[in-house]
Amino acid sequence: MAAKPGKNKRKQGLAAVNKKAYRNFELIEKFEAGLSLLGTEVKSLRAGQADLDGSYAKVENEQCWLIGAKIAPYQQAGMSSHKPTRKRKLLLHKTEIRKIKIKLEQRGFTFVPLQIYFNDRGLAKIELALARGKRQYDKRKVIAERQQKRDVDRNMKKYRRKEKRQK
Repeated sequence: MAAKPGKNKRKQGLAAVNKKAYRNFELIEKFEAGLSLLGTEVKSLRAGQADLDGSYAKVENEQCWLIGAKIAPYQQAGMSSHKPTRKRKLLLHKTEIRKIKIKLEQRGFTFVPLQIYFNDRGLAKIELALARGKRQYDKRKVIAERQQKRDVDRNMKKYRRKEKRQK
């Protein structure tokens, strides 16, 4: 059975993933935004030279900015390369920015980047999420649930084999 075409193409153009965001935050709502990048930044992203750990998004003056994301300087650019940790403008609709701003003013919400990828047209996109930080006991609970599911699947595997043999 073939994979869904949209998902497969998205994974091919994946430039960076923020794995810590999935572990440290409870993701409430996801958004997709464009990125305003320089040419050398695009080339570095295509080479997979990006890091989203510790980065976040912020709304200032009705504009959304990506702060703390590291895109390595492009090797072949020489002296005319970009700063690795500069602020980058996120391209969102005004209605989305207003909605995000209202949520961010509430206590406990943060705006974290999840992944940077290239879409079908070759444009750099970033997936962001409104998130709430997890407590230590929440993380332990998720790990325990995952282990229980793994144990149940392992035990059910024996019974599935018996059913196949009986047929």
